[in-house]
Amino acid sequence: MNFQQLEKLGEGTYATVYKGKNRTTGETVALKEIHLDSEEGTPSTAIREISLMKELKHENIVGLWDVIHTDNKLMLVFEFMDKDLKKYMDSHGKNGALEPATIRSFMYQLIKGIAFCHENRVLHRDLKPQNLLINKRGHLKLADFGLARAFGIPVNTFSNEVVTLWYRAPDVLLGSRTYSTSIDIWSAGCIMAEMFTGRPLFPGSNNEDELLKIFRLMGTPTEQTWPGISQYTEYKTTWPYYVTQDLGQILPMIDSLGLDLLSRLLVMQPNQRISAKDALRHPYFSSAYN
Repeated sequence: MNFQQLEKLGEGTYATVYKGKNRTTGETVALKEIHLDSEEGTPSTAIREISLMKELKHENIVGLWDVIHTDNKLMLVFEFMDKDLKKYMDSHGKNGALEPATIRSFMYQLIKGIAFCHENRVLHRDLKPQNLLINKRGHLKLADFGLARAFGIPVNTFSNEVVTLWYRAPDVLLGSRTYSTSIDIWSAGCIMAEMFTGRPLFPGSNNEDELLKIFRLMGTPTEQTWPGISQYTEYKTTWPYYVTQDLGQILPMIDSLGLDLLSRLLVMQPNQRISAKDALRHPYFSSAYN
């Protein structure tokens, strides 16, 4: 192998990540070693990640440079990024909270990456601060497409197990299996709020608790506010009734344009959430780049 394995950076469900070095060029890379089960062969999640990542070439998506497949090992060679957003917030932030200008830059890059995925019929499905990587130049890139899946066909047999609980959209928590691009948009809203406060917006301990934490802020949905909600498998008539809170009072540190964008990302009804493409045109970003 043309890559030297250096220190271990982290371990996930189906892979271990190491810092690595290209022996020829001396370039630093990230090596993702897939755990292969001798009987099972290469996990389908890994195969999916590889086929998706090779197609998704964009400045806000971590680049996959090489795939090395030996008898008992599958190694993915990615561009090296310095840290994930969670670690960045812990080390750069004031109690985890970031500067407004940094948040605007990171949100713009995050939504650009999401928009590119969605244009290419790919849902990320697992957006969270740990899956957003940042380099020393302040570039943010989406990583870990282990759960992503092209959403051409079929749409209605998606497995229920996606996104880490705290960033999971209410429609997914309610048992929807026909979700679309809007689940990534909800996650982006949760991440935006967390960058402003340094704390997760909805840190639920289980599915039910997560829903109630969302309702406490967004209001308990009804058939009037969300037509069709009673059809979901996890719908309950016994939920406590919460009124909608004012986001601006909960998050006083966000300026009015940021608040307006956040309120369009965090919409309970999936079909009412703003699209990534439209979010990029939001006036909150007009002073950022273009």
